[in-house]
Amino acid sequence: MLQLVALMIPILDQFLGFFSYDLGVDLGTVNTLVNIRGKGIAIREPSIVAQHKKSRKVIAIGQEARKMLGRTPGGIAVIRPLHNGVISDYDTTLSLLSYFVKKVHEKPGKYFSIPRPRMVIGVCTLASEVERRALLDVAYASGARSAFLIEEPIAAAIGAELPILDPVGSMIVDIGGGTCEIAVISLGGVVVGKCLKIAGDTMDMDIIRYVRSRYGLAIGEKTAEEIKIALGNAYPTKLEKEMVIRGRDLEKGLPKSVRLSSVQVREALSQSISTIVAAIREAIEDAPPELAADIAERGIVFCGGGSLISGLPKLVSSETRMPVSVASEPLSCVAKGTCVILENSEFLKKLKMNHQTFR
Repeated sequence: MLQLVALMIPILDQFLGFFSYDLGVDLGTVNTLVNIRGKGIAIREPSIVAQHKKSRKVIAIGQEARKMLGRTPGGIAVIRPLHNGVISDYDTTLSLLSYFVKKVHEKPGKYFSIPRPRMVIGVCTLASEVERRALLDVAYASGARSAFLIEEPIAAAIGAELPILDPVGSMIVDIGGGTCEIAVISLGGVVVGKCLKIAGDTMDMDIIRYVRSRYGLAIGEKTAEEIKIALGNAYPTKLEKEMVIRGRDLEKGLPKSVRLSSVQVREALSQSISTIVAAIREAIEDAPPELAADIAERGIVFCGGGSLISGLPKLVSSETRMPVSVASEPLSCVAKGTCVILENSEFLKKLKMNHQTFR
């Protein structure tokens, strides 16, 4: 009987795979990306859920929920169910992932589908076994027939097309919304790794605090993110930019506008950026001499939303005396890497996946 069940499992897996997509998921603190095997990225939406506080009924997810940030009445809460790269609210995370799985399988052109995909999900290196188990449970509850967890720096390095299985050193720095992952990789494993809880969200809070203390002006997270995207920089340039920002005057309680420059934003972000640069230097110092020599020759690769901050690669290059480059699609590296793992059985065999379970 057990032998019959063992024979039936791969047949059932193949049958379900005919009617559903295989998905690579970057379940990030700020944004979630879903990559369909063989088709590319289908979903790129904020990891935000709006729901009623009492009934916990979901009102909106993703882009629609983001529009509600800072604009909701007392009975509605806008929640980010992931914090620092791990699940902070199980039920809300389940609603988020289930919504995206159903949305993918409702795409036009697929007349009949059973949302029972295989999934590879990126996981923060700081995640505990309990947090990893919770992420797997969410994957299965959302409809996955099998799920794998891969650490984000490995997935990002694969997505950035680094030769991680070769006996050479590759260095990846993934600055996301909740965490900054720094890793020296060789032969499919992380030789030296650091994970900082200093990333995009921390930088937003730096800007909020700076504007509050400098101008007595209260601004929200959405405005801070817009300032970071427009004016965020880490290295002085000849042409500095400015923009007008609006918020609430803390003294009078009325709306107020001020002009903010990129020089001031650089000052606001200096502490967080200095911490990231120091961690990169420590990772290089901790690496074996042979791998450090490889990195000096091949360079450091940046990815994630934080890598788009103007002048950051130049600053790191000047501090480490090594070449620094940004991946061709920095926002999609983890999602692309997870799908490469799905497409290539060699990666599944050689990489140490955290979990592999069939239901």
